[in-house]
Amino acid sequence: MGDLLLEQLTWGNALIFFLSAVVLLMIVLGFVTYAIYFERKVIGWMQLRIGPNRVGPFGLLQTVADILKLLLKEDTIPRKADRALFILAPVLAYVPAFAVLAVIPYTDSLYFADLNVGLLYYVALSGITTLAIVLGGWASNNKYALLGGMRSAAQMISYEVPLVISIVGVVMLSGSLNLRTIVAEQGNWFWEWNFLPQIIGFVVFVIAAVSELNRTPFDLPEAESELVAGYHVEYSGFRFAFFMLTEYVYVYAIAALTTILFLGGWHAPAPFLDFVPGLLWFMLKFACIVFFLFWLRATFPRVRVDQLMGFGWKVLLPLAILNVFVTAAYIEFFIKR
Repeated sequence: MGDLLLEQLTWGNALIFFLSAVVLLMIVLGFVTYAIYFERKVIGWMQLRIGPNRVGPFGLLQTVADILKLLLKEDTIPRKADRALFILAPVLAYVPAFAVLAVIPYTDSLYFADLNVGLLYYVALSGITTLAIVLGGWASNNKYALLGGMRSAAQMISYEVPLVISIVGVVMLSGSLNLRTIVAEQGNWFWEWNFLPQIIGFVVFVIAAVSELNRTPFDLPEAESELVAGYHVEYSGFRFAFFMLTEYVYVYAIAALTTILFLGGWHAPAPFLDFVPGLLWFMLKFACIVFFLFWLRATFPRVRVDQLMGFGWKVLLPLAILNVFVTAAYIEFFIKR
C-alpha cells in the first residue's frame, strides 16, 4: 500500500493538493470575514440596533477594515513573557482548527480527505487547541491571562467529554467513524436523519459544542468584567487576530459537523426534492446552524462558572451516557430483529 501511495504521489498531484488547500483556506477566510459582519448585523437587528453601516455599501467592508487594522497594529511581546511559547500559542491554536476541515465532506464526491476514522481525527485535533489556550495564558506572564487560560482549559475539557460521548450513538447507528458513511446511512426523509432518533445526543452535542466554542452563554474565558478578556489580554495585532480566527474557524467546523452527523449532510429533506444539488442543501443547513449560534449570542446572558461546570458534569454527561445505553437497547431489540 505504501508503494502504491508513493507511485500515485507525483509533483502534479502534490500541486493539486496544495492548490486545493489554498482554495479551502480562502473560502474559510472569506467565511470568517463575513460571518463576523453578519453576526454583528443579526445581533443588531435582534437588539434593535443598526450594526455596521459606514464602511463600504451596507457596511460590508467593516470587517475588512477591522482585519486590516489588526494586521497593521504594532506586534508587542511583554518583556517578561516566555517569548517562544508566546509566539507559538496562536499558531498552535489555529493550525488544528484549519486541519480538521480536511475530513469534512460537502457532497458524496466533494471532499478533501476520506478517512475511515474521520470523526476520531476531528476529535483528536480539536483537542490540541486547549493546549494552545493554556500556553497563551501561561506565556503571557500575566495573572489575568493565566486565570483565563486555566478557566478555558477546565471548561473545554469538561464539555469535550459529553461532546464526544454524545456522538457515540451516531457511530453505533451508522457502524462507522467515516463521515461520508455516516451521511449515507441517514435516510432520504428528514425524520430518518439522526437528529430525531438521536434527539438526546443531538441536544447534548449542540450545548457542549457551544461551550467548546467559548461562545455566549459559555464565553467565560473572555469575560471582560472578570478576567480582562482572558488569555489574549497581552496579545495584539495579528497574534490576537489568530485567536479570533480560530474561534470562527471552529464555528465553521462545528456547523459543518452538526450538519453531517445529525441533519443528513447533503441529503434533501424528501426524495422529491433531490433535483436540488446536494451542495445547496448542505449550505442551507450549515447556514441555519451558524444563524442559531448568532441567535444564542444575541439572546442569552453569560452563566456563572459554577453553573457552567455543574451543568456539564451533572446534567450533560449523564444524559450523554444515557443516550449510549438507549441507543444500544434500540439496536439490540429493534434493528437486529
